[in-house]
Amino acid sequence: MSTFSMPMEIKMLNKKKLVLFAFVSMLALSAAAVPVYASGDHKEEAATASKGEEHAEEGGEHGHGAEGGEDHDEEGKAAIDPQAAADMKIVAADAGAAVIQSSIPVTGKISLNRNAMAEVKGRFAGVVKSVTKTQGETVKEGETLATVEANDSLQVYAIKSPISGIVLARNTNIGHIAGDEPMFVIANLSSLWGEFHIFPKDMMSVSSGQKIRIKAVGGDMISDTEIASLLPLTESASQTVIARAEVSNADGKWRPGMSVHGDIFTAEKSVPVAVKLSAIQRIEGKPVVFVEKDGNYETRNVTLGLQDSTWAEVTEGVQAGEKYVSEGSFVVKAQIGKAGAEHAH
Repeated sequence: MSTFSMPMEIKMLNKKKLVLFAFVSMLALSAAAVPVYASGDHKEEAATASKGEEHAEEGGEHGHGAEGGEDHDEEGKAAIDPQAAADMKIVAADAGAAVIQSSIPVTGKISLNRNAMAEVKGRFAGVVKSVTKTQGETVKEGETLATVEANDSLQVYAIKSPISGIVLARNTNIGHIAGDEPMFVIANLSSLWGEFHIFPKDMMSVSSGQKIRIKAVGGDMISDTEIASLLPLTESASQTVIARAEVSNADGKWRPGMSVHGDIFTAEKSVPVAVKLSAIQRIEGKPVVFVEKDGNYETRNVTLGLQDSTWAEVTEGVQAGEKYVSEGSFVVKAQIGKAGAEHAH
């Protein structure tokens, strides 16, 4: 091979290399362009999918909102079968007009009615020959309690009960000397006194003839009566005046010495809509009443006005003539709470 041909061959080889390099570079650029184009596609698809998901979530949220509205509609309500309501002692009454009585609360005790008591003594001094009655026994008017032999005449005479009642005290025995001391104390317990302490701030508001409701402490006994008198003396220790009321006790449930509360009614006012105090429950600290219609019970927020120991005036929330739960309201409250919890789940 000549020296002239060698450079030509080298030039041809270099040219081929350049062509090959350019072809490979183009292939590389094409390959790179494909992923870039695909990546852009995926971004658009991801954005579209994301928008779809957001829209689905928004739709889901709107759907949940509708369900939430249904929950709200159901809150505070419960259906109770009439027989079940009767078994649970749920009682409904009509809301309507009532008389609200203003009152002064007082405390006191039950005591013996001294107008229905007798202290029995011997008419003549002498020796007790027999005793026929003892403490706690019931006696009738004219019944013999004991016999005494008079010192002067040595005749035996009978000691008789001047009233019907119960022997509260027996202070004699056979062989004792009848004298000036009472041999027996008899009381008719069918009539007692309620004696109440009236504090200075209330004295001007209390007078004879006012109605008073007496309640036993720790019991369910109630007696409605009137103030019979106010004693003219003030107790030095408490600075109170005693108001006295007669208590009917034909059934014998009241006993002297019992502690009692009293409400002295000083004024009264008629209101157009009232419910029993036992109907009012509290939910989140607010007063509510449960209205009943065809076995369905609904919670009503109410605004209360005047109240006494029995009634509460309702100025908003319940209309006259609507049926409300007057007894067993705590049971209805529990049933509504249970129904709300189940619906929430």
